[in-house]
This record gives sequence, C-alpha cells and structure tokens, in this order.
Amino acid sequence: MRDNPFCHCRPTVSSSYSRPVYSTETGRLCPDCGQPKAACACGQRAQVPKGDGVVRVSRESKGRGGKVVTLVRGLALAPEPLAALGKRLRGACGSGGTLKDGVLEIQGDHVERVMGLLQAEGHAVKRAGG
Repeated sequence: MRDNPFCHCRPTVSSSYSRPVYSTETGRLCPDCGQPKAACACGQRAQVPKGDGVVRVSRESKGRGGKVVTLVRGLALAPEPLAALGKRLRGACGSGGTLKDGVLEIQGDHVERVMGLLQAEGHAVKRAGG
C-alpha cells in the first residue's frame, strides 16, 4: 500500500514517538516524564514568569459589554501563590474575579485599592493606562 502514489493512508508512527497519555490504573500521565499527574515532579518546577519587577495595575472595559475590570499584570509568582493573592485581593475588594494566563482580573474599578494592598505587601506597583 505504501508504494501506491494514490493511497492517502497515514503512515504508521514509529515507536520512539509513541507514548501513553492515559492509564486506567493511574489516570492522566505527564507528557514530559510519563509519570502520573499526581506524582509528576515536572509540575513542581513550574515556570515563574520573568518581568521587570514592577506590578502594573490597570482598568479595562473593552470586550466586556461595558463592564469594568481591574487587571494586575507582572506579578512574578508561581501559579498557586498567585491564585492565593488573587483570592485575598478579591476578598478585600468585595468582588469576584479570575486568574487568566498570569493576569489577575478583578471585577469592578478597584485600581487604587488594589495598588494600596499590593504596596502594603511589598510589591513595586505602577498604574498603567489612563
């Protein structure tokens, strides 16, 4: 079949590229080390985003149906401490929010309050945008 120029069959993948992604015994497997996700050591070495050391706080309403959100960018923290900081900030502002791609989004216009809280925790903070 492989010698036939009109055959559109997929060639078989060599065994060096083949790896399991799920095990019925342990569940999902890490694509890097092949260990179960719960026992994976790769996840503990999470990449901390590098930045210039300045946390930028801005207000944005574009693409949100007119709703205003406060954005916090540039925090050089691992995902778990960043999520915990987001929870503290949302609680202090009394509003909801989320963590998307390393950017904290807090519902509402809370730029000044967030800047004060971050400065109290020892972060270098700048207001970005208008």
